[in-house]
Amino acid sequence: MKKIIGLTLLAIFLAECSTVPITGRKRLNFVNDAEILPASFAQYQTFLKENKLSTNTKQTNQIKRVGKNISEAVDRFLRANGKVAEADAYKWEFNLVEDKTVNAWCLPGGKVVFYTGIMPICANEDGVAAVMGHEVAHAFAKHGQERMSTGQLQQLGGVALALSTQNSKNAEMWNMAYGLGTQVGVMLPFSREHETEADKLGLVFMIMAGYNGEEAAEVWVRMSERSGGGAPPEFMSTHPSNQTRIQTLRAFLPEAKKLAAKYNVAPAK
Repeated sequence: MKKIIGLTLLAIFLAECSTVPITGRKRLNFVNDAEILPASFAQYQTFLKENKLSTNTKQTNQIKRVGKNISEAVDRFLRANGKVAEADAYKWEFNLVEDKTVNAWCLPGGKVVFYTGIMPICANEDGVAAVMGHEVAHAFAKHGQERMSTGQLQQLGGVALALSTQNSKNAEMWNMAYGLGTQVGVMLPFSREHETEADKLGLVFMIMAGYNGEEAAEVWVRMSERSGGGAPPEFMSTHPSNQTRIQTLRAFLPEAKKLAAKYNVAPAK
């Protein structure tokens, strides 16, 4: 039975492994967009009904303007590279919610929310573009779908573990080891990989949209100053440290400019 489950997991992995455009990273995704996007869109509308939209017209318009510019850059890339159906699947929407939390997020399919608490960290329109590019990149790279796929595989792995330890006196110990291993050894580094990839892709997209890419690192300088060094150790965090992000973004900026120039072309008619 263990062998069968192992072979099944391997077959799924090989069959559903695709490549993230631009970065070239191999990803696992067997969650169908037709399955996840309606749920994502419904969840977004529910959130908007249950939370207060900002009454700051200037900031709200800025969020919508920057979101439109960056999503159009993504759309240009997709259509120029023959991904018309994927471009059509996105239903981009950008809203600013009244909340002091320093956060922003994007659901699969292009539904973005900024909290008013992150606006001082953004500080200017290029800063908004840096955060927007990062969030849009999560949707572009289908990180949500990939995490769901990985979660489903973990569940299957748990079944295999239960079968292999059902007659073992050390079953409890192995289950504890499995739990720790999946959280620290797999899920947290995997999440940091997503965050780093979104940082890099977002940098490319904001430059494609005409924004100053140097501001991306400065957002994290301001975030670091705000946190006062109180973040958890990087190996126990789902995100890279602020300093790691600053270094990564500054080092990647020359390459991001080259990629933006390469991909910032109109689709063939």
